[in-house]
Amino acid sequence: MAEDNEGLTFRVVLYQPEIPANTGNIGRLCLGMDAQLHIIKPMRFLINDKYLRRAGLDYWDQVNPVIHSDFESFLEKYSDQNIYFCSTKGSGIYSDRAFALGDIFVFGPETKGLPENILDRFQKQTLRIPMSDKIRSFNLANSVSIILAEAWRQTGFKV
Repeated sequence: MAEDNEGLTFRVVLYQPEIPANTGNIGRLCLGMDAQLHIIKPMRFLINDKYLRRAGLDYWDQVNPVIHSDFESFLEKYSDQNIYFCSTKGSGIYSDRAFALGDIFVFGPETKGLPENILDRFQKQTLRIPMSDKIRSFNLANSVSIILAEAWRQTGFKV
């Protein structure tokens, strides 16, 4: 995939992902929606993990995720873009925002979500998915699917 916005719908960023199967599923989703997958280290698995590849099926070789050594280097590269931080603690409801092609969606690790210091720093750019009080959160891959599908719908399913 292209490193610039040409040919991309969105960027999905996984901050310190922990579960390879989620990352594989998200990679497949990104490929299907012409979004670019980014991963911010550290990861709790290797990029060639068999569970990641199994979840990504035979598409994983086409995903070509962009790997960032840390959060600040990612921010430095994309600070001029619209970046949304997706969390159960987000202040805005995802479907109330107007998205544009090229927007970036950052998701935290499965067991703890995005750190408070990031959420506090970018409070006006946080998004959440409404849910009942019967659960703590949705699965990471499902959350990415919900938000990315809404952004893609809003932009006319451009590919």
